[in-house]
Amino acid sequence: MTQSNTGFTEKDWKLFRNKIAGWQEAYMNRLNGEYLELLTQEGASFDKFWELEKRINRDKKKVGVIINLRRSTMIMDIRSLLKDEVIDMNDLNEFSEILRNTIKGAG
Repeated sequence: MTQSNTGFTEKDWKLFRNKIAGWQEAYMNRLNGEYLELLTQEGASFDKFWELEKRINRDKKKVGVIINLRRSTMIMDIRSLLKDEVIDMNDLNEFSEILRNTIKGAG
C-alpha cells in the first residue's frame, strides 16, 4: 500500500472514484424524495415553487450532487460528503486507516 503525504493511498483514490457515483445517486434520490414531499404539502403553489427553487439552487452546489474529481481535493470532498450527510463514517470502512484517521483528525 503506497502512502502519499496527502493523507490517503493510491488505493483510496481509486476506491473513491468508484464509489462517488453511487453515493451521489443515493443522495440525489433522497433529495428528490424531499422535493416531492415539499411539493405535496398543504399550502400555496406559489410558496412551494419558490421554496423548491431555493432548495435546488442550494443543493446543486453540494459535492453530493456535483464534483470535480481531483486527488488534491479528495479529503476536503469526503469531509463535505460527511457534513452534508451524503455518507457517514461507516461508508469509509473499505478505505485505509490512513485516510480514516486523516478525516477524523481534522475538524
